[in-house]
Amino acid sequence: MGRDRQHLHQNATRGVRRKRGRQTQAIGRSRGGWTTKVYALTAVIGRAYALMLTAGNVSDVKAAPALLERAGRMRYLIADKGYDADRLRRWLRDAGVVPVIPGRRNRKRTVRYDKQRFRGRHLIENAFCRLNDFRRVATRYDKLAANFLAGVPIAITIAFWL
Repeated sequence: MGRDRQHLHQNATRGVRRKRGRQTQAIGRSRGGWTTKVYALTAVIGRAYALMLTAGNVSDVKAAPALLERAGRMRYLIADKGYDADRLRRWLRDAGVVPVIPGRRNRKRTVRYDKQRFRGRHLIENAFCRLNDFRRVATRYDKLAANFLAGVPIAITIAFWL
């Protein structure tokens, strides 16, 4: 009886199977599974103008310099505790930007920040809430990062400009 090549081995292949394309497509392991993070900078009125996409397991502090390079000139950067790092604060001050970032709870030395100005951070949260109203963006139907990141500005345009 002739045997097919497929049936010669009873077990799985011995070679290491690698999952191709997860890093290049900005998909990373997070607590909830495989996810993606969308980073955005908003203007004073809450409209997003600079976007970036990373894997879900990339920390905010690591992604911040690449996003801030796209920002252009700004006077204040309002961000949450995920961006609390001495290195980022130093980089912002050297660029002439005042960081409005509260310190983390486990910080040894407390950080002073403008609490009145920090109240404006709700604008970025509102922008992401509007963005997640679009099912295509909230669930990331697109496998390719380029296609997904092309859909995000379309959703932003519909949500904020129309």
